[in-house]
Amino acid sequence: MTNSQKWKVFFLLFTTMFLLGGIQNTKGIILEQVHHDIGLTMSQIGTLISTFQYGFLIASLLTGYFTDKKGLRFMMFIGASCMAIGLVGTSMAFTVMLFLGFYLVIGLGIGSMLVSIVTVIPTFYKERAGMMFNVANAMFGVGMIVTPLVLNMMFSHNISWRIFYIAVAVIVALILLVLTTLRLEKSGGMDMNVKDFMQLLTNPRLMLVIVYLLFYVAAEVAFLNFFPIFYSSLDIANATVAEKTATGAYVIASFAVLFTVGRFIGGFINMRLGERNTLILFSALSLVTLIISRMMVYEWIYAFMAFGFAMSVLFPTASAIGTRMTDKSGSMLGLIYVASGLGGAFAGWLVGMLSDTYGIAFGFNTLIGFVCVFLVLSWFVREAPNAAK
Repeated sequence: MTNSQKWKVFFLLFTTMFLLGGIQNTKGIILEQVHHDIGLTMSQIGTLISTFQYGFLIASLLTGYFTDKKGLRFMMFIGASCMAIGLVGTSMAFTVMLFLGFYLVIGLGIGSMLVSIVTVIPTFYKERAGMMFNVANAMFGVGMIVTPLVLNMMFSHNISWRIFYIAVAVIVALILLVLTTLRLEKSGGMDMNVKDFMQLLTNPRLMLVIVYLLFYVAAEVAFLNFFPIFYSSLDIANATVAEKTATGAYVIASFAVLFTVGRFIGGFINMRLGERNTLILFSALSLVTLIISRMMVYEWIYAFMAFGFAMSVLFPTASAIGTRMTDKSGSMLGLIYVASGLGGAFAGWLVGMLSDTYGIAFGFNTLIGFVCVFLVLSWFVREAPNAAK
């Protein structure tokens, strides 16, 4: 690969991961604005989140297969095109149904781009794949940190969330432009076939890890998407809606800071404690920090930063345990993405429905239940016999 081609791959990898982290971490902040803008109910917000996750799920299932058949560049182009169309369409939607439809398209685009980008790393950086995975995840984390702050600055100047989505669509258009000039060799995609899936589904130890990840993602999605709405609903003395919106954005950004720090040092934590002990200890820490943060929501809202740190190492640790249990690592990663999509969709539906019925505070508290479930499950997860201690 020529130097110019390498720089294009660098640009695609880092820009895409930055945008994916930013979009994932700002859905709740934007939905809080959309809630007032086009009159969404809490159930409709839950449906929007579930629809986004279903799009992500469908794309995750299909991308590996079509990457094998059509090539990596083709699937990256399809994913980026879906993101651009979905972002522009969502920014122009003034009805619930239009917003819902284009939100599904964004989910399809993000799912396609994420699986494609994951495939880029081992394909083009074989000797340095581990380092590149860490750097790519760092850029994802930077996106999670920066974009809530950008949104907060925009809102403080009365700039609509619609402009934010249009600006992101412009960056995605630049990604599309770079893709048209990129020459990628035909590369193998992530192997995700039905036969391997069915074999994995019959492995109870492996399925325990999958269910653990499903509830982990449910908790993460519930927090990131519903916290800004929950916080804006609180009756805080001398705080205006705009001030609560700003604080909510800062909390999401601070959550992302320690979440990213935890991802950076997670490997050292695993080496020190062992993967299973890390899973149990940080699952318990997630529950403790979440309960304390919820109790201190009026006194010190930034306690949720600690919850972000506790959650940071769980997904990669559980994923590492799961992929080591089978020689079908590609299909296992596909199953992990399926669990992620289902967990996020389940959280959106349940929290939205309960919030509409019993109030947003009750709905938001549901994520404590999600954390309790994956804490219990962590005690039953076992590492593969050949896992490194």
